[in-house]
This record gives sequence, C-alpha cells and structure tokens, in this order.
Amino acid sequence: MVKKETVGISDYERQRQENIAQRDKLLKQLALDASSAGLGPGSKPKPARPAAQKKRPAVKRIKEEIVPRRTSSRIAGIEADSEVAKRKAEEEHVAVQEAARVKRQRISGPLDLSEVQVAGKGWDKSANFLVDVVSRGADPNVRTFGEEEVRETTDKELRALREKMSGLELYDGFEPNRIKIVPERIYSLGFHPVVDKPLVFAGDKMGNLGLFDASQSSSPIKHEPVKTEDQDEEDAEEHYPDPDITSFHLHTRTISSFQFSPHNPSHCYTSSYDSSLRLLDLTKSSSTEIYAPTDTSLDEPISGVEMDPQTPHLLYFSRLDGHVGRIDTRAPDTVDVFQLSDKKIGGFSLNASCPHFIATASLDRTMRIWDLRKLSGKKGAQSPALCGEHESRLSVSHAAFNSAGQVATASYDDTVKIHTFEGMSGWSAGRDLTEKEMAPSAIVRHNNQTGRWVTILRAQWQLHPSDGVHRFCIGNMNRFVDIYTSKGEQLAQLGGDGITAVPAVAQFHPTNDWIAAGTASGKLCLWM
Repeated sequence: MVKKETVGISDYERQRQENIAQRDKLLKQLALDASSAGLGPGSKPKPARPAAQKKRPAVKRIKEEIVPRRTSSRIAGIEADSEVAKRKAEEEHVAVQEAARVKRQRISGPLDLSEVQVAGKGWDKSANFLVDVVSRGADPNVRTFGEEEVRETTDKELRALREKMSGLELYDGFEPNRIKIVPERIYSLGFHPVVDKPLVFAGDKMGNLGLFDASQSSSPIKHEPVKTEDQDEEDAEEHYPDPDITSFHLHTRTISSFQFSPHNPSHCYTSSYDSSLRLLDLTKSSSTEIYAPTDTSLDEPISGVEMDPQTPHLLYFSRLDGHVGRIDTRAPDTVDVFQLSDKKIGGFSLNASCPHFIATASLDRTMRIWDLRKLSGKKGAQSPALCGEHESRLSVSHAAFNSAGQVATASYDDTVKIHTFEGMSGWSAGRDLTEKEMAPSAIVRHNNQTGRWVTILRAQWQLHPSDGVHRFCIGNMNRFVDIYTSKGEQLAQLGGDGITAVPAVAQFHPTNDWIAAGTASGKLCLWM
C-alpha cells in the first residue's frame, strides 16, 4: 500500500516512515504464519492457589525475673555516649550482679528459729513433677514383691522376718498428701533418735528444715451448718484439720544432709550446698554456723555430714568438688581437707565401730575405702591411705557403712551392691585390699533411674536393729519403699493408698522398726 505523500516532509523522513511500515507488515505476517503452525503462545495457565498456611501456635511468653529497673538517660538529661552515661550503665550492671550474688549468699550469723520459721502451705509444686517417670521404666503402683513371695519363703527365720517387715502399716493419722513437711523437694530426711514417739525431720531444696510429730492424730471437728427457713435440717459437717508441722529456713540452698549427735540428742548438724555447716540446738532454739569458707565468694557445696561416734568433737563432711573435710568443733578454724576424687563425691560414710575408715562414692564410678590413720603428702596437702576401690559401670550415688562393717552402694547401672569387710578392727594402718576383697558379696537389681525431678535413691541402713539383723531401705520408682537384708534378700515392699509420687528419700529409725520417706513435693510417707 502506497501512502500519500505528505506536504512539507523531507526525503529522509519519508524514507524512515516507509521502513517502519515495511517492518510492521513483516512482523504481522510472521505472527500469522506461527499461529497457523501451532507455535504461537497458548493461553496462560491459571496461577495455582497458594496452600492454606497452617496457623502457627501462639508463642508462649517466658516470665522474666524482675531485675533492678533501668531509668531513662534522656529524661534525666544525660547525654548519650558521655562519661556520665557510661558510668550510669556500669552502675546498673553492678547492681544487677550484686542482687544475684546476695540472693545466693549464705547467712553466716546465728539464727533465731522464731525469725526464720516459714509456712509450708500453698507451696505445692508437685504437678507434672514426675512426667518422665514412665519413660524411664517406672510402673507406678505395680508391685515386684508381695504376699505371694512371703508365702513361698521356705526358710523359717527369713519368712518370719519378711512377715514382720511386710506388716508395717502406713501411718493413718493423716493421708500422705496432707503431710507437707517442707515447702520444696526433699533431699534429706531422718528420725530423731528418741524411741517413745516418732519425730521426723526433713531438709529441702531451698534450705528449709521441717519437723513433724507423728504421735498426733487427726480428730474430726464438727461444724454446724447455717440453716435458713427454706432449708431442711442437715447433719453437722466433719472437718479434718491439717497436721501440725514446723519448718525453719536455716540455709539459703539445699540441705543435703543432717545428723543428730550421738552424744547430745538436742544437737543436730546440717550441711548445705551454700557451703556451710550449722549446729541446730533444739534446747536453745537456735542455729549457729560452725564452718564455712573464710572467703564468702567461694562456692564449695557440701554433700554430706557425719559425726565421729567415738569422739564427740570431731565432725566430717564431703564436698561436691571431691574433697572430704574434718573439723574439730572446739577449734572450728582448724580444718583438715583431703582431696579424695577428681570428680563429685555424692556421699560418704564412717564405720561406726572403726571411724578412721571412710567409704566414699563418686561420679568417677568408684566406691573407695580410706584409712585416716595413715596420711601421706606434705602438710596442707595430705591424703589418707587408699585401702581399695571397686569400679561400677556407671556413677555411684552413695556409700553407707553399717555397724558390722558392710557397705551398701546404689549406682546408675541399676544395681545395689553390698560389700562385706570382715575384721576391720584388726586391720593394720593403710592395709592394701585385693580386688577379691573389694568385690561385692551381694548384688541386687534395682531401678535407680530417677531422672530430673526425683531425688537420687540411696540405700540407708538401720543403725542399731533391735533383733540384730542388719537391713536397709531404699526408695522404689514404682512408688514404694524396698527393704533388704545385708545378704541382698528382699524383706518387704511398703506402699499404700494416697502415695501419689515416688518416696525417693527413705530412712530407718536407728532402733525402732519405723520407716519414713519423702517425695519431690515435700510430702512425707511413714510406716510403723
């Protein structure tokens, strides 16, 4: 198609317009050819609808601890990046650090029990405390020893002993879930040595020491209902009062152990993770610090305390850093400290008849016997003679001597081992024991996998059994307490209605056939 010439157009412009027209004609022809050959662009596919996104769960906000409040430098008229602003930031940081330090620092001065008494009600944090018990092999309330095993016992003496110990009944003065002896998780527990009534003491995670007198009973109190003209007469309602429990805040951290003096039953020595030892005098109603590091910034948690039964002024203690100490209460500034392990010592014990022998249990998987009569090394860095050691597959939680010279240990390889050492009173100083002599005389299979929320299980002997038969008790993850002889024979498995948690911390009365056990919620179970 020839275009009409436009008046006033130059030759160059006319040539340019003709070129544009030819190009457009060529492009249209190419588009028609491609369309007829099926090569043209097809219809655009519909965009895929995005998949419905799952609704994200709401993020749970973590409640932060309240710290010293910061103030605005701008409002206070302080210029940014000035020396005053830097000094203010440093002061705020120091205040936060000081608040955290004061919170954990032990109390060094004397304590009046009337000033440190705490209430145990309303502190129940047992909910979900035992969530991981099932996953660790526990089977709550399922017995592994009972009446059938007692009936099938052929040995007359053993059967009589089993019937006797299995006959212990759960204390019926109050239900176990009502006897909250301490506010928090129980770590240590024991009886006062008095024999005419059961007095139970317990130490918890936050440094509280609780006292419960089991001679009390729960007599119901009748309340007359309020009557109106529209209501018929109703019978009076019965209300059961809570048990009388007294608790004292003696330490700032966990009370790991305590022991009554064999020479003065009104004296009770307590040890704590706050690095201190205290003497509780029940007669004077006071608690006095008798040992602590001279430097208050040192953190040396104490895991156990025992008193020499033959020397009333000698006190022994173990620390979590692998040391064992000896202190003379007449001169508390003089302390002998021995490093017996490179790892944590979870428990130790003195031989009551030969207190110069010490048994230690450590995270390094060993149980060791030491003789304090033979010391070696330079002054200030001495250590007692190592008589022998026995290594377990996993860490050993505790070692306990009985009065016959036997040691019971509980370890994370799910065993309770009994080691028998005969004639210790005649041993020469620093005697070297063979591997055979250190081997356990009995091994009991026992589930010791406590997990995070249950206190470590420990085998505890009855110190002075009235019938002369040595036996020990230990908590059971199925919510029982097991009793065994020194030969590893099970005597009983104590339980009862109302026990809703693992009674992990179990202890015999020194002479009477009474057993107490504490749970992670600070509650007490008692069999008599």
